[in-house]
Amino acid sequence: MQPVVGGRFMSTTVVQTAGVMRAADVRALLGDPPPPFLIEEANAAARRAYYHLRHEAFVEHQGLFDKTDLDDHDDDPRTIVLVARTPDGTVIGGVRLGPATSTPDIGWWQGGRLVVAQGPVAAPGASSNRLAGVGAALVRAACARAEAAGALRFDATVQLGTQRFFERLGWESVRPVTVANTPHVLMRWPIGRIARLAAATKSVLGPLLQGIGPAGYVGDDGAPVPGSDLVAACDAILPAMVERDPEWAGWCSVLVNVNDLAAMGAVPVGLLDALGARDAAAAERVMRGLRRAAEAFGVPILGGHTQLGVPAALSVTAFGRTAHPVAGGGGRPGEQIGLTADLGGGWRPGYAGRQWDSTSHRGPEELGAMLTAVGRARPSAAKDVSMAGVVGTLGMLAEASGCAAVLDVAAVPKPESASMGDWLTCFPGFAMLTTGPLDAGPATTAVCGELTTGQGVVLRWPDGEVTEALAAGVTGMGAA
Repeated sequence: MQPVVGGRFMSTTVVQTAGVMRAADVRALLGDPPPPFLIEEANAAARRAYYHLRHEAFVEHQGLFDKTDLDDHDDDPRTIVLVARTPDGTVIGGVRLGPATSTPDIGWWQGGRLVVAQGPVAAPGASSNRLAGVGAALVRAACARAEAAGALRFDATVQLGTQRFFERLGWESVRPVTVANTPHVLMRWPIGRIARLAAATKSVLGPLLQGIGPAGYVGDDGAPVPGSDLVAACDAILPAMVERDPEWAGWCSVLVNVNDLAAMGAVPVGLLDALGARDAAAAERVMRGLRRAAEAFGVPILGGHTQLGVPAALSVTAFGRTAHPVAGGGGRPGEQIGLTADLGGGWRPGYAGRQWDSTSHRGPEELGAMLTAVGRARPSAAKDVSMAGVVGTLGMLAEASGCAAVLDVAAVPKPESASMGDWLTCFPGFAMLTTGPLDAGPATTAVCGELTTGQGVVLRWPDGEVTEALAAGVTGMGAA
């Protein structure tokens, strides 16, 4: 067997590829029917078969290595191997992928050692079309697997001859590089997870809210009530969440509102709720969560409205007091960005990767220390992390401040059990973005970026590379 697509598609370390794109892969890209093979995560036996293919390709055939092509990435327990199997179980190709560095995973991944066998691998004379599209399918599967693992950057350094192959699969060329005296191209798989979330949750606000509010007001976490020291906030909970997890919905209806007030530097003084439920039993479950949260956060429920015999619905309005609200759009280029987040707790059951419950196990003293942090520090700008996630919320702060923002991914405080992709796009319970760090009791704080001139948000990686997360403003509402 001879390798037809081989080597490492990796980041900036030493990489070799065969530089040959098979005609079968081209046909697959043009829409031929899928060949009979399956891509799956390798078990121990499949890994051995994959290593054998690699040895044939890179040691025996290409002579790229003297004795073995195995390296530290193969020993890393985080490394994933995907293989292509025929219906009879024969491994006809494989690829490895995993975190790019030996340090804790920060969402920067690389692929490696992509190899596909050439020709029949079963009985002599068997059709070789079983190999059609194997290389392309392995690359696609690696991209999907990296994204599922929470990767926000996935790089490939490929030989010049395979550049078009990767481009046809949707990869973007970054720049030419030279590896082992051979021309290569650094390529990157575009991961739009952050931009998609921001667009889905916040992009409609600009046109939808045009003309609402006083002239020049572009929205904030809370709204100062004219002629008073009151700040009002209002949030609705997703109806599906109210229906399937009513106690948690009640808790969150208080949590998101007091977070909004906290971002404004306001002390909460009261809540109003509007509840719709199919019957009294369903309504009581929601109220149970709402009452428990109100007690934990030390804010009274002043009143509200309840309607039965209707689809599930819940919204809460909160009032707080501060003589000098902290604006979300008060930042300026050159100011540091701090993220303060409560890393305790874990994923809410049923919402893994989407909702981090850091508050329901906290007592009033710990919750109070977090909620009063912005009011004590009085930064020039603050926003609590909302449905748009950490990066989307940073984009909103930057947009309202008339700035762009840089986020240093490696400096972001993150729970060990959360992938970076999940953490930067989830609702994190309690998390504040501010100009500068905060002292917020049990929460962890770190400077992890800065405001710059321009618009949008970029992610800065430990190797100095910068990737675009948000191209422009998140809401379209402009600067405050």
